[in-house]
Amino acid sequence: SGTLTTFLMIIFSIVTAMGLAGWLGTLLSPPVMSAPIMVLTMAIADAVHLLVTMKHEMHLGKNKVDAMVESMRINFWPIFVTTLTTALGFLSLNFSDAPPFHDLGNIAAIGVSAAFVFSITFLPALITILPAKSTREVTGKYAMGHFGDFVIRHYRALLIGSTVVVLILVALVPKNELNDVFVEYFDTTIEFRRDSDYAAEHLTGVYYIDFSLGTNEAGGISDPEYLKDVDKFVQHLRAQPEVIHVFSLTDTFKRLNKNMHGDDPAWYKLPDERNLAAQYLLLYEMSLPYGLDLNNQIDVGKTTTKIAVTLNTLSSNEILALEQRTSAWLQENMPELEGFGTGPTVMFAHLGERNIHSMLIGTTVALFMISMVLIIFFRSLRYGLISLLPNLLPAAAAFGIWGLFVGQVGIALSVVTGMTLGIVVDDTVHFMSKYLRARREKGFNAEQAVHYAFNSVGIALLVTSVVLVAGFMILAQSHFQLNAGMGLLTSCLLYTSPSPRDSCIHLVCR
Repeated sequence: SGTLTTFLMIIFSIVTAMGLAGWLGTLLSPPVMSAPIMVLTMAIADAVHLLVTMKHEMHLGKNKVDAMVESMRINFWPIFVTTLTTALGFLSLNFSDAPPFHDLGNIAAIGVSAAFVFSITFLPALITILPAKSTREVTGKYAMGHFGDFVIRHYRALLIGSTVVVLILVALVPKNELNDVFVEYFDTTIEFRRDSDYAAEHLTGVYYIDFSLGTNEAGGISDPEYLKDVDKFVQHLRAQPEVIHVFSLTDTFKRLNKNMHGDDPAWYKLPDERNLAAQYLLLYEMSLPYGLDLNNQIDVGKTTTKIAVTLNTLSSNEILALEQRTSAWLQENMPELEGFGTGPTVMFAHLGERNIHSMLIGTTVALFMISMVLIIFFRSLRYGLISLLPNLLPAAAAFGIWGLFVGQVGIALSVVTGMTLGIVVDDTVHFMSKYLRARREKGFNAEQAVHYAFNSVGIALLVTSVVLVAGFMILAQSHFQLNAGMGLLTSCLLYTSPSPRDSCIHLVCR
């Protein structure tokens, strides 16, 4: 009955999120299509906490309705707070410079909110109608109680050991660098990737930068001095190791000059007179087929020309380094010319860098708001602020592991910290709520309250953690690197969170 009810609640939550996204006109993109899996894992977490507590109360002798009422009383506020913090984490994706991540965050936040509504309305209503006669205790509940005793006895060793491990992993975080390779967003099972790799190896590159060089004088591109500067810049570009080919109007002038002198190789050079250059340009334009012109190479006022540079397959860092190196060369050697590089290659390289800075702001805002929520919920500044520490450490540890084994952080991975901040807080909220309930309602001391928290909510935390890791590992199987990398790093982050969190929480409680 619990499995069936949870399954229906998941379907309702996903349909609500994607349906509202449709009404809002959200476009489906590869990042957006990971939202249903995220909603699924979040919805399961809400249901597990309610059903585990209900089953425990039935084991103690209560009937099904009374057990569900007690479960709702105990879990309503923790589920509400975890929903709020998770939604805040997803909404922080709106600080990203990539609109698809805005859509992903908004849809996931809608789905998480819908899961909360269905978990406190539909799930209790249906579970009380369906048969649920078993009064056996939840599987593994007593094992979690023994594990809680182990944590209580060895909390100092666990805390020190976890701290040492986390510090070592944090020291590896600087090994990460912004290093997107956009062609490699698709793995080799995708035909586009195979074709691109073949073209880059045997034909030409798929990366390119267009440089614009202009003067302030109308018709200035016919000026011999301007043409000499452009040709000098072209030769500089061709000397760069990343460059495969450079296409420039100066090559056309050289060929025309050679053709007009009987194809004498000695005349393969730029014209020395402005009028002659203008006549060559007019002759060339008039010889083009009907409907074609040079507007793809020069502007209408003939003040600016485009230089098309084809590159090897480069990472974002290499593209930015080439652009900065080239801009510095232009500024040093031709300060009178207005030059800059542009194109999708440059745009995406800068987008990754800007996205990291934007998400740092988004994560900071989410952290502040989640802190306020926890302080209000726990009714304690001490518990609210200190409980954030064991939830920030997993993110640092996960990026340390990523730096050790991968070392490349792209656009998708820059949103992971903000997105998962609200998720990793969930276990802390449920654990601390049970601890505070034991202290305030039952009068237990710190160790008894910690044991009670492990015994009452430990198995639910274990199940939800496994579900979260499994759900995001599904994303890691994607053939699209943005989804696969985000799923893998998030799974790593969720996997590294329990041990330091449990020992830190116990220290805080003492």
